[in-house]
Amino acid sequence: MNITELLKNAKRIVICGIGNENRGDDAFGVVVAERLKKILQKPGIIVINCGEVPESYTGVIKRHRPDVVVFIDAIEFGGKPGEIVTADPEGTLGSAASTHSLPLRVLVQYLKTELKDTEFILIGCQPKSTALFGEMSGEIKKSAEELVKMLVDSLEG
Repeated sequence: MNITELLKNAKRIVICGIGNENRGDDAFGVVVAERLKKILQKPGIIVINCGEVPESYTGVIKRHRPDVVVFIDAIEFGGKPGEIVTADPEGTLGSAASTHSLPLRVLVQYLKTELKDTEFILIGCQPKSTALFGEMSGEIKKSAEELVKMLVDSLEG
């Protein structure tokens, strides 16, 4: 799955940053979303900071009728801290260790019943530490900035 091409060809995109800012590296998705909100000014793109409850934003996602929905989250997949992986959110990574209550794969299954032609992508980052009230690690901050740059280049290029 070439995410760059998929994003360049999509007219309507929803980007959902998922995570908890009080749990160190788990803030990855929300940090990326907040940076993108400040940078991206392209019609047809909605960026949502979903926090720990992406299921609360299904109405916003459905109303936008997107071609592509991108979920960004810190995912425990056994990689090196800061390593980025792109996956199908209905696959094994959609069930990976996370702090949000509803598994991402369940949310995507629901959205697919409403949005038949929409593509769904999960961009995950391997956290170093998700300790309560911990600081975001340097590796994850660096990966967040690199991902923001890649997404901006893909969406505005």
